[in-house]
Amino acid sequence: MSTRRKQFTACLVGVLALIGAACAPEEEKGAGFTPGPLGAVTVDTGAPIKIGLLQAISGDTASLGTDQVRAVEIAIEDKGGNLLEHPIRTQVEDDLCKAEGGTTAGQKFAADPQIVAVIGSSCSGAAVPAMEILSGKGILMISGSNTSPILTSDLRGKKGTANQKGYLRTAHNDIIQGQAAANFAFQKLGAKKAATIHDGDPYTEGLANAFGNSFKELGGTVTLATAISKGDTDMRPVLTEVVASKPDIVFFPIFQPEADFIVKQAKGFPLLADTKKLFGADGLLSNTFIVIGQTEGMYFSGPATPTGATYTDFVGKYEKKFSEKPIQAFHAHSYDAANMVFAAIEKVAVKENGKIHIDRQKLMDAVYQTKDYQGLTGTLSCDEFGDCANPKIDIVQNTAAQKTIDQVRGNVLFTFEPPAR
Repeated sequence: MSTRRKQFTACLVGVLALIGAACAPEEEKGAGFTPGPLGAVTVDTGAPIKIGLLQAISGDTASLGTDQVRAVEIAIEDKGGNLLEHPIRTQVEDDLCKAEGGTTAGQKFAADPQIVAVIGSSCSGAAVPAMEILSGKGILMISGSNTSPILTSDLRGKKGTANQKGYLRTAHNDIIQGQAAANFAFQKLGAKKAATIHDGDPYTEGLANAFGNSFKELGGTVTLATAISKGDTDMRPVLTEVVASKPDIVFFPIFQPEADFIVKQAKGFPLLADTKKLFGADGLLSNTFIVIGQTEGMYFSGPATPTGATYTDFVGKYEKKFSEKPIQAFHAHSYDAANMVFAAIEKVAVKENGKIHIDRQKLMDAVYQTKDYQGLTGTLSCDEFGDCANPKIDIVQNTAAQKTIDQVRGNVLFTFEPPAR
């Protein structure tokens, strides 16, 4: 064979090899997968993709987490139960709506190398210690109901004191909810003096402070900014302080059961006997709180209920599956969080002979890069601190005409939307 012919044959073989590589099945392309700096999850052939759910599913805040667990279940069913030909499985851990719950659950998730991502927590107080653990392991967490500003930012470019890489949320930032509640109290109710009560939790304290700051910026006076402790049952001492400060409105964005004692014992004080002076927030927009007789007349701030055919379809699925309509305020946000994680997994996963590799750094980057995602709660885009929400806050009132949480959330008196970021 001539030298020229040998050269031609060698070139032809090389070209065919390149063509073969370009047309190789996707599974073969993954053969050279190398994990990034945060490592990767390898899901074996037929094995499930494991997603952690960190939610409050017991005690007085159980409706908050149960509502979101149900939403994730619907999101999984909408995917046919599978992602990239692998079944989706969830591991549910109770955040207890406390730091202790977040710590315990964070340790469990971090110890399982197959946990791809976590959807949660329900409560901001649980998210802080959970993310101190998960971030160090490169595990992404995205919450549908955490709202404390310290977890992300002050919305003016300053990072929150508890911000961790890998933490994102589809729920609003409470800087915005504080503005909404303050605007309603000052402008719509004509309140000039306000008292606030929190319980030391990052959510309750952050929202009480956000309300107070906005109320003062509008020209109002915060006559008292005080706190109770979790577990308190005798609220008369703090209510005595509140009454002595002579407020026009009392804003207490706390949880049950402490809020139960406040509304019941407030009736013993003439200044607070009119429940229209009492103002709660989304942590109390539940089917277990609005049924307490002493809440009739109260105002609440919380995320606006989504509208449109897609949300109506979701509610139909929810009611069919669980025999009741959504029981809290953040189901749609958790549904969106789950689907954002699923979309990111589909984007970054590398197939290899039936297995898939999910690089943790690339997964994290993909969620942070979410832009104009069309969710139940609106068009979502994530910023560098993890705020992804398209925030809209409703102020609603519980009156004698409202019998269910769905009806209370539908009794909208005021809607607040911040300027576009």
